[in-house]
Amino acid sequence: MLKSNIVIGLDIGTTKVCVVVAEKDDLGKLNVLGKGRANSEGLQRATVVNINKTVDAIKKAVADAERESSIKIKGVNVGISGAHVHCIYSNSEISVNQSGIVNESDVRRFLEKAKTNIRYLDIDHEIIHVIPQEFIVDDQEGVLDPIGMAGMIMRGSAYIVVGLRTKIRNIKQCIEKAGLDVNAMTFEPVASGLAVMKESEKRSGTVVIDIGGGTTEVAIYIDGAIRYSEVIKVAANDVTHDVAYGVKALNDVAENVKIQHGCAWSNLIEEDEEITIDGIEGRPRKSLSKSSLTVIIEARMMEIFELVRDIIKRSGYYEYLNAGAIITGGGSLLPGTVELARDILGLDVRTGYPEGVSGGIKDAVNNPMYATVMGLVAHSLENNLEQDHGMAEPSAAGQDSGAGASRSSDLDGSGDDSSQDQFAGNKFVDRLKKFWDQL
Repeated sequence: MLKSNIVIGLDIGTTKVCVVVAEKDDLGKLNVLGKGRANSEGLQRATVVNINKTVDAIKKAVADAERESSIKIKGVNVGISGAHVHCIYSNSEISVNQSGIVNESDVRRFLEKAKTNIRYLDIDHEIIHVIPQEFIVDDQEGVLDPIGMAGMIMRGSAYIVVGLRTKIRNIKQCIEKAGLDVNAMTFEPVASGLAVMKESEKRSGTVVIDIGGGTTEVAIYIDGAIRYSEVIKVAANDVTHDVAYGVKALNDVAENVKIQHGCAWSNLIEEDEEITIDGIEGRPRKSLSKSSLTVIIEARMMEIFELVRDIIKRSGYYEYLNAGAIITGGGSLLPGTVELARDILGLDVRTGYPEGVSGGIKDAVNNPMYATVMGLVAHSLENNLEQDHGMAEPSAAGQDSGAGASRSSDLDGSGDDSSQDQFAGNKFVDRLKKFWDQL
């Protein structure tokens, strides 16, 4: 069967499940063929707590994406996050092969040694990514693509992302029970950063802050590579819970009030107004001033950004963030969020929307809440995962389109475990693809 360049991103979040079907157009942009979205009730803080509810949400989102794209979805690149995910620096040093010219085998040995140099990776954890930070060939520093360079010694560092096996297994189980293959897993801060950053920002130094429903993900990029990341267990759902508690309303009502009338920065409130709120189970309606609502929201959003500020300071990279901060995710949409973040972080701040998107439905995903899932498909395409991963085949409605192919397991016999230790974010990965699945 013919291989397809179509890739599928699956973002299983605390509040929503998103699926995007995309391919790369002739200009190198993401052509979005279809998307699906469903409410998620089976996760807490990015961790599965109810498999059946999570499976149902995945099936619904996938069905919507299949209907819109006319593509039968088989394998997906799924995002992974949560407080159980940790990132470890690992140094490595090897002797270059006898020819004195760095080749793919050298890079493979370099990264394998970086993995074995991890001292405190126990049996409860598994590696999700091995992300090269920097190569040094003899005395030449700052090398991102060492292949073809002359030298005797190659050293440097890698950023290794690890997660708890049980929590990763639960995610895989949900996807497999939904009738899909897990063909790749991507650390969500990597995906979000790839979706919203411009190359100049990535080189200059920036922090990407993805405020989701259950967690806030922080990723710091310096000199074109991710240097630090952390996940905070405070996010948009906590804002909703605070509103519900403050006004004594149901969570659904509080969420609607937050979206329709909420503001994250009290300095933006020039004229106060009364907001009417439905009572619980037939009880009388009640009113609340917008300024009071803002005080509730602002307090929790301040906590989030203070935690982010502490992370940045702790990382040691605060002074290197020349491009400032990018805020994305559904929790970034409240008016005043950028202003509050700028005030607390002391950095230039902008809202991050998915970059480089084309296609007739691009406006439907031009929203910070789709940053992660768009980053998942972008990561797949950037690293040529469409050749071995994320395959799809035409659905009955689209068999004449010629847009799909079979699953990668039908093509190369590789299982889902081969996708774990992927390189991320560097162009030289294309040249290393031959031995990718061996890592």
